[in-house]
Amino acid sequence: MKLLVTGGLGFIGSNFILYNLKNNPNLEITNLDAELHGSNKVNLEDIKNNNNYKFIKGNIKDKILMEKLISKHDIIINFAAESFVDRSIAEAKPFLDSNVEGVFRILEIIKRTKKKLIHISTDEVFGSLKKESATEEFRFNPSSPYSATKASSELLINAYHLTYDCNCIITRCTNNYGPRQFPEKLIPKVILLAHKNKKIPIYGNGQNIRDWIFVEDHCTAISKVLEKGKSGESYNISSNYELNNITIVEKILEIMGKNTDLMEFVEDRPGHDFRYSLNSSKITKEIDWKNKTSFENGIKKTVNWYQENLEWCKNIPDSAFQKTPWKN
Repeated sequence: MKLLVTGGLGFIGSNFILYNLKNNPNLEITNLDAELHGSNKVNLEDIKNNNNYKFIKGNIKDKILMEKLISKHDIIINFAAESFVDRSIAEAKPFLDSNVEGVFRILEIIKRTKKKLIHISTDEVFGSLKKESATEEFRFNPSSPYSATKASSELLINAYHLTYDCNCIITRCTNNYGPRQFPEKLIPKVILLAHKNKKIPIYGNGQNIRDWIFVEDHCTAISKVLEKGKSGESYNISSNYELNNITIVEKILEIMGKNTDLMEFVEDRPGHDFRYSLNSSKITKEIDWKNKTSFENGIKKTVNWYQENLEWCKNIPDSAFQKTPWKN
C-alpha cells in the first residue's frame, strides 16, 4: 500500500510515519511537507535512507504537484495544517489558506481520481464543554480562528462525500503530547523552560481542562482507522484522562525535580475554551482501538525524551517561548 502523508515533518505526522515504518513493513510512505512553522527535518532524520520512505518539499495548495502525487498513491492522510490557536488569533489568514483552501485542493483531486482521504481534525471543533463529552454527532461550536477553519474543512469533506461520493474519513483527537512536539505547545514548553530554570507562563488561573493522549496511542488509532474505518464516518479519539493545566505543569516540575516557583501566571488567551472532552466509544466498539499509555508513563517518557534530545531544540526560535504569542 502506498500512503501520501501530508505534513509529515510536524509533531503527529512524524510520529505516525515512524510508527508505521516500524510496524507495517509493507507500507510505502511519501511525506509531503512545506517546511513551514512547526515542521522540523530532524524529526525524520533517522529514516532518510529507508527504502520505503520518500520526502518531497511542497504545499498541499500546489494543484499540479498534488495531482501528480495523489495519482500515484492509494491513500492520502492529511496532517498538514496550521495548528496553534495563539497564532491563529494573531493572524488568521494562514489558517484559512492551509486548513480550508488546502483541503479543498485535495478534495477536488480525489473527486476525480477516486482515491481515499483520511483527514486529521481536532476536538476543538466542538468548543468548550461543561460536563459532557462530545460524540461524533455533537454540534460544532468553534471558538478560535484555528478551530473554525478545522470545522470548515470537516464540513467541506462531508459535502464532497455526500455530493460526489468521495471516499473520506475524519478523525478527531484530544490534546497530544510526546516526543517531537514543537515547543510553542504547553508540555514541551514547560519541559524546556524548566530545564533552563526560566519562568513558565500559565494562562489565566491554570484551571483550563484538556484530555491528554500520548502521541503513539493517537498513531495506533489512525492506523486502525486506515485498516477498518468506513467511508463517510468520523471517529473521536481520546484517552479519557482529563487534567487542568496547572496540574500538568506541577507534575512535570515534580518529575524534573524543579520548584513550583518557576510558574508565572500571565494574561489569559482571548476566548480561551475552558474544557475539551471527547467520547471515543465509537472507535472502541467499531474498530477495536483503545488507549494503552497511562499519563504517568507517557509524561515520564516525554520528559526523558526532551532531556535526552536537547540538540533537537537548538533551532527552535525564541518566539516559541513567548508569554502571549497572540499579541505578535
